[in-house]
Order: sequence, then structure tokens, then C-alpha cells
Amino acid sequence: MVATLFVCMTCKAGEPLEEGQIAPGALLYAGLVSQDLPDGVRVQGVECLSACTNGCAVALSAPGCWTYVYGRLSETDLPEILSGAAAYAATPDGIVPWRERPVIFRKQSLARIPPLEAKHD
Repeated sequence: MVATLFVCMTCKAGEPLEEGQIAPGALLYAGLVSQDLPDGVRVQGVECLSACTNGCAVALSAPGCWTYVYGRLSETDLPEILSGAAAYAATPDGIVPWRERPVIFRKQSLARIPPLEAKHD
């Protein structure tokens, strides 16, 4: 499975930006793409994840899997973000056992979204 790590490039981390200043989300994206990515993980920048008061935000998604949105992230979290993305990519359904998730993924989850193919009652 290939998991996509979406990164909000416009996240301002709840702070105003001075003209010409690079958004923290763009810095997070640049930091992630400069790393050796885990097998099965690709990074894609997006305009907005609508988590503005909880930025910087990322989302992990894969076909047929649960999607997770995480917030309050920064460049200092790169190792944990990539570790969590690798664990996610290694699952058949996107559900990483709670204790196996990096601490930031346990404490900074904003949303869990079912797969589009989920059964509806």
C-alpha cells in the first residue's frame, strides 16, 4: 500500500505572518520532503486542511483505509511524523495500534475519517 502524507502548506500555526515570511506549514513540508521517506509513504503539499487553529496540520490517507488528521506539528516533529507515517503505511486498514503510534499522533489527533468504501447502516 502507498500512503499519502498530505501537508497543509498554508498553515500559519495560528500566528500572523509578516509579508515575505514563509508559512510554518511550508517549512514543515520542505522539511519532510528533504528526508528519506519510509517505504510506502509519499508526501504531497495541499493548500489547506481547514485546521487553521490547530496548524501545522497533516493528514495520512490511503485507498480503503481510515484517514487521520493531526495538528499542532512543527519541523521538530519530523522524525515522529515519518515514524507514524511508516507505521500507517504498514497496516492493511490505516489503524495503527494506539501504543505503537508516536506520542504526537496519540495526543494531537484532530480527526479520524472512515474509508470511502466503508459500509453504511
